[in-house]
Amino acid sequence: MQQTFPNIPVWSPRPGPRPAGPAGISVGYNRRRGPARGPAGCPASPRCLLSNDPSDPVRILGLCGSLRGPDSFTRRLLVLVMAELDTLGACTDFLDLAKTELPMCKSAADTDDHPGKQDLVARAARAQGFVLATPEYHNSYSGVLKNALDLLSSEQLGNKMFGLIGIAGGDMGAVNALGHLRIVIRGVNGHVIPQQISLPSVYRHFDGDQLADERTAGRVRDFAAALALHTRRLAATLDDLA
Repeated sequence: MQQTFPNIPVWSPRPGPRPAGPAGISVGYNRRRGPARGPAGCPASPRCLLSNDPSDPVRILGLCGSLRGPDSFTRRLLVLVMAELDTLGACTDFLDLAKTELPMCKSAADTDDHPGKQDLVARAARAQGFVLATPEYHNSYSGVLKNALDLLSSEQLGNKMFGLIGIAGGDMGAVNALGHLRIVIRGVNGHVIPQQISLPSVYRHFDGDQLADERTAGRVRDFAAALALHTRRLAATLDDLA
């Protein structure tokens, strides 16, 4: 059963039935921007990340830490999570590291002028929350995601909320990769929600771009709801303390 959180009007969908999305992922109504987009349109324009109005939807950036492109199971899972966040009323941005030219992390003097880093820093700075998506390689997260995080700092990542998702081909899932990411986020003064999605034997969970079972779809919905809730609460607390 999908969790519901009262008294958070920014999430309130338009009254009426919500049309069904792929394999149980709801495609609802974003009250600020009209009909919410499904997964095919999930990589959002970051235009809404320009707002500082605390009454606006929470701003969440998804980072895809896979280089496999459109066929990546990591990317497919992240697209579905971001689509559900969009349905909940969040303002979503999607950064696919397979399509993003970033420098290897060196000193700031060597990388600050790189346009790819400047774009990454700007989008991370505007976000209030993040979804980090990774495959598990050798019991840890991907090198491309590590490099992207190393190009950032607590200035962009500190006091923000993070949700972690990962996939693996084996039976153990991505629990080691996600555990390592929790340590990294702690190092930049970020906050990670308890809920996470780790999909073992990932090919069993997908039918094309869609999820193959309702149980996994329910986990996506619950994860997105928890991240949106905690991101909103943390942002409101920081506004009160400012």
